[in-house]
Amino acid sequence: MKLKKDEIEMLEGKRGLAVQRAMEFMVKYGEVLNAEEFVDTQNVCGTISNTTPFLDTLLDKFESFEHLVSELNYNCSDVKDIPRMNIFSCQLEHGLDPDTWEKQYVRKSKFEINAKDEDLSRRMNLNLICTCSPYLVGNLPVFGEHCVWMESSAVAYINTAIGARTNCEGRESSNCSMLTGKTPYWGLHVPENRYGHYYVEVQYPIESVRDWGLLGYYGGLIAGEKIPVFDGIKAKPTMECYKHAGAAGASSGGTEMMHVVGHSPEARTLEEALGGRKPAEKRVLDRAEMKRCYDLLNTATSGNVDFIMLGCPHYSLRQLWEAALMLDGKKISPNVELWIFIPRALREVSDRMGYTEIIEASGAVLMADTCPALGRTKPPEAKTIATDSAKQSHYMPGIFGAAAYFGTTQECVNAAISGKWEGTF
Repeated sequence: MKLKKDEIEMLEGKRGLAVQRAMEFMVKYGEVLNAEEFVDTQNVCGTISNTTPFLDTLLDKFESFEHLVSELNYNCSDVKDIPRMNIFSCQLEHGLDPDTWEKQYVRKSKFEINAKDEDLSRRMNLNLICTCSPYLVGNLPVFGEHCVWMESSAVAYINTAIGARTNCEGRESSNCSMLTGKTPYWGLHVPENRYGHYYVEVQYPIESVRDWGLLGYYGGLIAGEKIPVFDGIKAKPTMECYKHAGAAGASSGGTEMMHVVGHSPEARTLEEALGGRKPAEKRVLDRAEMKRCYDLLNTATSGNVDFIMLGCPHYSLRQLWEAALMLDGKKISPNVELWIFIPRALREVSDRMGYTEIIEASGAVLMADTCPALGRTKPPEAKTIATDSAKQSHYMPGIFGAAAYFGTTQECVNAAISGKWEGTF
C-alpha cells in the first residue's frame, strides 16, 4: 500500500504501541482487500468487545479486561493500556440493558462483564450511545462523509438515505480505525463502486413501513451483496422506511446499499443510479413477489403468540409515539410479553412525554441498548414470536428455534393484546 507520512509514523510506533499494532492490522487488512491507499475518517461506530456468550469464559485467561480487548481487536498480547480515542467514535448495541437485564432473563455474569465493558469504553472516550441506529441520537453523517461503521442496518441506512460512505466493517477493523483514523479506500468508499447492479421495476404500491421491509428483503434476496435499484416507487420514503428496508436487505442478502430512483440522494435519475451502465439483470416486483417475501418471513402457523418484539432497528421517536398511541388504555394478554427497544437517549423524551407510563401501564416493557438478536435473549418459554421487523423475523427462528410472524406494528400490538396473530397480506 502507498502510505502517507502520518501512516508511516503510526506503523513505526511513533504514536504509541496500541496505535502501532492497530496500524499493522490495517495495513494487512488493506493488502488483503487489494486497496492501494487509506482514506481518513472522523466517524467510527463499533464495539470494543460486546457481551457475547464466550466473554465470561475468556476473561479469566487475561490479566485485565483491557488485555482481553487488545487480543480481540488488535490480535496481539503486548498492548496492556489502550489510549483515549482521538477519532470521534461511538459504541453500538450491547448485549443487554443494564436497567432491565433481569427482565431480559440475562445471567448476572453477563451483566458484570457489560459493566466492565462500559467502564473501559468511557475511559477510551468511546461514546456510549449503545444503539444500532446512531443516526437517531446524535451521530448523523453528511453526504459524502467517509465513515467506518459496523452494524449492517446502519451501514445500509447511511449509504442509501444520506449518501455517506462506509463498508460494513467488523469489530477488529472498526477498533483499529478508532485508533488510527484510517480505513482502506475500497468498496463503497470508491464512487464507481456505488452504482447499482440490479434493476427492479416496482409494480406493487410501496407505502407502509412493512412494505419497505418487504422491499428491502426482496432486494437482498436478488442482489446479495450487490446494489439493487428500485424504480417506480411514488410514495416519499420516511427515515423509518429507509431504516427497515436497509435492515431487511442486509439480513436476506448482505446488501450494504440500495438506490430508490427519484428519492435517494445518489439516484435522482435511473441513469445516475446505474452510473450510465446497463444493469446486470432486470426484475419485476409485483404483488406475487411481495407475497413470496412475506411468506418467507412468516414461519409460524399456530395462530398463538407468546412474545412480541418491536424496535429492530431501534425505534425512532415517531415509532415510539405511534406505539404509545396504539397501547394507550390497552392491556396486553397475560400470556404474552411485549418488549419495545429504543436508544437510551430517547428514554428521557419518552419519560417526559408520558409514553413510558402508557407503555408500562399496558404491561409492556421499554428496553434500551440491545435487542433479542444481539443479546440472544427472549422469554424462556416463548415458542412463537411476532415482530414488525423483517430483520428480526429472518433471524429469530435460527437463533431461538422459534417460529415467527411478521407484520405491521398495529398487527403486532393487536397480537400482544389478544395473544393471537391475525395479520394478513
